[in-house]
Amino acid sequence: MTKVRDFLGRYRLSRLIRVGSSCAVWEAIRDGDNKKFALKVLRQDLRSDKTELSYLKHEFNVAHKLKHPNVIRIFEFNLDNKTPYLVLELYSEQNMKQALRAGVDRYAFYVKKIVEQSAQALYHLHESGWAHCDIKPDNLLVSEQGDVKLIDFTIAEKMGGFRFFKRAIRGTRSYMSPEQIRGKRLDARSDLYSYGCVLFELLCGKPPYTGTTPNELLEKHIRGGLPSVQTHNSNVTPELAELIKRTMAKKPADRPNSMWEFLKEFNSIRLFKKNPKKIEKLDVAN
Repeated sequence: MTKVRDFLGRYRLSRLIRVGSSCAVWEAIRDGDNKKFALKVLRQDLRSDKTELSYLKHEFNVAHKLKHPNVIRIFEFNLDNKTPYLVLELYSEQNMKQALRAGVDRYAFYVKKIVEQSAQALYHLHESGWAHCDIKPDNLLVSEQGDVKLIDFTIAEKMGGFRFFKRAIRGTRSYMSPEQIRGKRLDARSDLYSYGCVLFELLCGKPPYTGTTPNELLEKHIRGGLPSVQTHNSNVTPELAELIKRTMAKKPADRPNSMWEFLKEFNSIRLFKKNPKKIEKLDVAN
């Protein structure tokens, strides 16, 4: 791995948290007051890539004004010795994809809390005028007690207005809405579709669609029938299974109109036939 200087600006790098396709995330300590933050640092081999740099700036522009307990705070965009980085709130928890390696039963007790907090985070983002465009388990940090933080606004898109050109298709294939795949203008209902895929995985342990090729997977999102949540988790009530099915409707008009509408309905129904029991912490490899 490429060596990184001990300091970036006022921040001393103390621990590497993870390395992604374009950035490394470090735990860092601010010089002067010793407060801890997370630094999202563009990889050295990409620092002359204008596109990657624009993504990092875009994430800051989307998120630095967002203030919600379930949305990760982004405080600064800095450029130190040609090294671009974001300064974020430190939240040292696994993402949902990692957490689910312990099995769906581990977090079943916290499903209501996880859904409420993640839906409220998305509603706050939508009310601020943005669609996230990459809702997936990897972008929801979940604590052992079911507390949630929404992260990663790299490809978020401003909602409203007109689009004169077909958009570039970006996102994660296992969670993309049909309209996102087709390059159409997106709104909150596209995130709702992706969110439905996430809830399916939260309850069933796997995403709703898989494919042997990328195109086969995308085709299933566009035209494939939705497998029932109850097929994979018999403890889920028909009401919850039906809500997830409507959230993943192929046509945006057939989905709930907003995260708030979804959340109101979610809070009005019974989730499980038998209430899940709280399970003590299990060790999960990162």
